Amino acid sequence: MMGGEFSKKSCSNAPPPPPPPPAQAQAQAQPLQINVDLSSYEAACMHDPDLQSFDATLRENTSRVISSLATGVEVRSLSFDSLREVTNSLLDMNQDVVKVILECKKDVWKNPELLSLVEEYFDNSLKTLDFCTALENCLKRTRDNQLMIIQLAVSHFEEEVTEGVDGVKYVKTLQELRRFKAARDPFTEEFFAMFDSVYKQHVSMFKKLQLSQGKLDKKLKNVKTWRRVSNVIFVTAFLSVLIFSVVAAAIAAPPVVTALAAALAVPMGPVGKWCNSLWKRYENVLKGQRELISPMCVGTYITMKDMDSIRVLVNKLEIGIDSMLQTADFALREEEVMKLAMDEIKKKLDVFMDTIQNLSQHGHKCSQDITMARTVVLRTITKHPNN
Repeated sequence: MMGGEFSKKSCSNAPPPPPPPPAQAQAQAQPLQINVDLSSYEAACMHDPDLQSFDATLRENTSRVISSLATGVEVRSLSFDSLREVTNSLLDMNQDVVKVILECKKDVWKNPELLSLVEEYFDNSLKTLDFCTALENCLKRTRDNQLMIIQLAVSHFEEEVTEGVDGVKYVKTLQELRRFKAARDPFTEEFFAMFDSVYKQHVSMFKKLQLSQGKLDKKLKNVKTWRRVSNVIFVTAFLSVLIFSVVAAAIAAPPVVTALAAALAVPMGPVGKWCNSLWKRYENVLKGQRELISPMCVGTYITMKDMDSIRVLVNKLEIGIDSMLQTADFALREEEVMKLAMDEIKKKLDVFMDTIQNLSQHGHKCSQDITMARTVVLRTITKHPNN
């Protein structure tokens, strides 16, 4: 029993084995990280035909270089041709990678085209809000002039038609009809010029946004290519270090196998992580720009539809005013048909009032839609301050 306790106590008090030196621990972890990265690359190759083609070319170049170096090792020296083969191979492997990185880098920086679109969008939205104000002013003139006058004419007619005194019939009615005829068109030439200008700007803006959105959608659809960047860079860098390690080992004249084993110990994990972070950053920039363009595109489209509705209602209101003017003119020329004319005006008056109300609601809706869209765009910009 005592022996058992002594044995147990002795084991518990035994000092733990010393930790491996940092260099040794790092050397043990490096092959594990390399195996993980290479496994990820191999899995990507299985599902990506383009990456398979790149891998085949890479393997061919690498095999050619290793064979050239192995020949040099056999004779305990490296020829100039062997070194040239190494250099050319490294240039071939990295050329496509450089092109991809340069394209990524260009798109990572601030996009002046997008900035111009945002500025134009806010400028157009302000002009549209000014148009909505102009529309409301026109409707106010319509209510204060045409609508009020024609309502007074109808009211006077209903009073005068019951009096039945010859010679004094419809005096006030005719007076209001003359005022109605003399009233100016509430929708001025400036209003229609403003409408045309704002509408054309929105059409132009919508086309630009669609074009920019299409470019971004195309890039996002090709996101698989950018994901391939990290794999391409990782393997290219890995094999580059491998080849340089073989060169260094071959110059020192050890066996080729030993040189390859030494090269495999090079830590390539950070390279793969850097490539992935570069691709992720590029993707986030594209998504951020897409998130910014999308509400501008939707907002512009909604505004165009609102203005289409406003144009239809303005035309309807203009037609209603012209129709009542013709009826009023007919009544002024032929008092005998006053009752028939005023009955017709009363029917048209209901439609006229409804059109004014609908037009006012559409103008208010257009203003609200613009304000809401501006808010969404501003929030999106705030959400992506670095994009």
